[in-house]
Amino acid sequence: MSGSIRKLDEQYIAGTYKRFPVEIASGSGSVVTDTDGKTYIDLGSGIAVTSFGIADPVWQAAVIEQIGKVQHTSNLYYTGPCAALAEQLCLRTGMKKVFFSNSGAEANECAIKAARKYAAEKKGPEHFTIVTLKNSFHGRTLTTLSATGQEHYHELYQPLTPGFAHVTAGDLDELKQVCAETKAAGILVECVQGEGGVVPLDPAYVETAADYANENDILFMVDEVQTGNGRTGALYAYMNYGISPDVVSTAKGLGGGLPIGATLLGEKAQNVFGYGDHGSTFGGNPVSCAAALSVLNRIDDELLENVKRKSAFLFGRFEGAEGVESVSGMGLMIGIKTKKPAAEVVSAAMNNGVLVLTAKDRVRLLPALNIPDDLLEKAAAVLLEAMK
Repeated sequence: MSGSIRKLDEQYIAGTYKRFPVEIASGSGSVVTDTDGKTYIDLGSGIAVTSFGIADPVWQAAVIEQIGKVQHTSNLYYTGPCAALAEQLCLRTGMKKVFFSNSGAEANECAIKAARKYAAEKKGPEHFTIVTLKNSFHGRTLTTLSATGQEHYHELYQPLTPGFAHVTAGDLDELKQVCAETKAAGILVECVQGEGGVVPLDPAYVETAADYANENDILFMVDEVQTGNGRTGALYAYMNYGISPDVVSTAKGLGGGLPIGATLLGEKAQNVFGYGDHGSTFGGNPVSCAAALSVLNRIDDELLENVKRKSAFLFGRFEGAEGVESVSGMGLMIGIKTKKPAAEVVSAAMNNGVLVLTAKDRVRLLPALNIPDDLLEKAAAVLLEAMK
C-alpha cells in the first residue's frame, strides 16, 4: 500500500481504528483491489453494509439518477424517495410509520426515545428503563453505549446515560424481575448478537419475552442493524422467530453503502412522535433513500432462498473441519470459533486474498448477499487452510 496514505492517515485521522495494511482502491461485486493491484474476495461487506457488493450497477444507477435531480432538501419539504422507501418498509413488515436517520446508533436512539415517551404517556414518567441483554451491542453514542450490555465499552465514558438494565439472554425469570423492579419502558434485543460473537437467541426465549412485553404494555424492540435487510435469510431476523415487534431499528445493509438509519414503529408506537418531538437534518436524504430502495426492491424470495442455501454451504464446510471448534450464526452472518487465535486466521486469509472480520474470539463472515458460488467456495477453501 502507499506509504504516503498511511502517513497522512496516522497524522490527521483520530487513532480509533486498528486498520489492516490494505488500501482498497476499487472493486466489483465481491472482489476488491488494493493500490498494489492485489485482489481479495470480500467476506466482510464493509461490516454488513454492501448488500450487493462493491460498485453494484443497479445501486449505482439509482444513486446517480437521484444525484442528478436533487441531493438534499431537508425535512421541511417532501421528497419522493423518502416517502417511497417508508411505504415499502411498512408494506414489507406490517409496521405503520418510519423515522429516518443516518446510522444504526441513531436508529436505536430513536427506538429508545419512542419507548420512553410511550411509557411516560401511558404509565407515568417513572417508567423509563430500557432492558437489554448482556453481550449486546447497540451503538457508540453515550446512550446506545449505555444500552450495550458489554462492560468494556463502558469503562472510558462514565458516567453513562442512566436508565438501562442488562439481563442474561435466555433467563426469563431475570428478565421479568428486572422489568418489574425497574418499571421498564422497553425491551431491546438483537435476535443474533453480532458484535457479541454472532450468537443467535433461543427462539423460545424471544417468543416468550415478546409475549411478556405485550402483556405488560412494554414496547418490545428489535435491533436489526446488523441482522437486517436479508442477511439472516429473512428480510429481518425477527421474522425467523415468528414475533411482531413494536419497534424495529435498521441501518447498514439497507443503504448498500450510503449512510441511512430507519426506526420502524408498529401499531402501539406509530403515533408516539408528534411535531417537533424528534428530528434529523440528513434523515430521509433522497440519495440515501434512492439507494435503499434499490437494495430493498431486490430482496425477494429468490434472493432469500439463495442466502439460506449459501449459509448451509458455509456451515457444512466449516462444522467439524480441522482447526474449527464451533460455528454459530444465521444466514450469511456466521461466527467461527477456531483453535488458532481469530486474528491469526484473519491475517493468513488476507495474505491469501480473502478479507474476513472478527467478533470477540470468532472469525466473522458477512459476505454480500449475492456473492457468486464460485467465489464463496474459493474463499472457504482459503479459510479452511488458514484455520489448520
